Amino acid sequence: MNAQRTAQLSRTAQVPRTDEPAVGEPAWFARVTDSLRTHTVEFVAARCAEELATLGFDEPIRAVGNIVAGGKGLRPTLMYLGWLCGAAESEAALRAAASLELLHAFALLQDDVMDESDSRRGSPSAHVRLARRHAEEKRSGSSSRFGESAAVLLGDLCLVWAERMLRESGVDAAALARMWPHYDAMRTELAVGQLADLLNDAARLPSLDQVLDIARRKSGNYTVRRPLELGAAMAGCTPQVMEALGGYGTLIGEAFQIRDDLLGLFGHPAVTGKPAGADLRERKATTVIVLAEHLASPADRARLHELWGRDEFDDEAVTTALTVIVDSGAPQRAEEMIADRLQRAEAILGDSGLDPAVTSALRRMAQLCTDRSH
Repeated sequence: MNAQRTAQLSRTAQVPRTDEPAVGEPAWFARVTDSLRTHTVEFVAARCAEELATLGFDEPIRAVGNIVAGGKGLRPTLMYLGWLCGAAESEAALRAAASLELLHAFALLQDDVMDESDSRRGSPSAHVRLARRHAEEKRSGSSSRFGESAAVLLGDLCLVWAERMLRESGVDAAALARMWPHYDAMRTELAVGQLADLLNDAARLPSLDQVLDIARRKSGNYTVRRPLELGAAMAGCTPQVMEALGGYGTLIGEAFQIRDDLLGLFGHPAVTGKPAGADLRERKATTVIVLAEHLASPADRARLHELWGRDEFDDEAVTTALTVIVDSGAPQRAEEMIADRLQRAEAILGDSGLDPAVTSALRRMAQLCTDRSH
């Protein structure tokens, strides 16, 4: 996009529409979600037509489109709310926030390859789709290897596209300059957190503090705190606002990951796209598993250790482990940890001095991050 077009977007996008619902109302969330999805889908369609269509193999286009169109827009919405903590409604800021869906697509594409996940959001993972198409067309070489390699490369494209979408959003250069250090920190933190998660082994059972630190870096900060900080930095918010959003974001991010750990054990395919016991089969030391190891009776703890040592976590082992985990009281303790973080985050919002409408919207986002029942 040339400089003239960027300047035009920046000028026109700052004019708020008087017929729009107020920030935080259900209709406002619906409008924002629709707008975020439209901006992302249109950007991806243009990039696919320009950069992928010439390959003569359309499955990558469908794979990326499936991930982008299926997102709930959680991170972009939080980034936009960060913006609203210091600036007025802006279509350019919405476009900038929508770019986080592409960063998230990058993370999902590569995460599914690393975890050997067959499904994502109830549908086949991108690398599975790509492998099947490779096999159907009787192309040479290993179909599974092709699918994994192609998914990683698609993830790389999404990473590049995410930054390009930010730069071409129409947000002025000064605002973007304030944001870039936070953006770089978030991407680095995400990669390091993913690496730490690869090293995270349930058989070695790290401490709860260690598991929470991994969760914070890999998912919690990336999902809540960093998006809020990106938007707030872009809007030029004061250090006091940045501190309040950072505290709220850290707590809700941790609560989000603890909920994710519960879902990873007890399953909710409509939310995670994965079956019950997924984290057990992958031998991940999550918050709930580590809590169970600490809270279980000596006999049950020994039983868990015996299960961790098995070569294969079959259905019987999953059932046994889940019974031990439930009997230990770990799920209840995890729920208490979520409730505690929600309460502390609410206290931060109450003392933040933020606009009441934005505060109300952040309360709603906290519930969406920690309930995740649909």
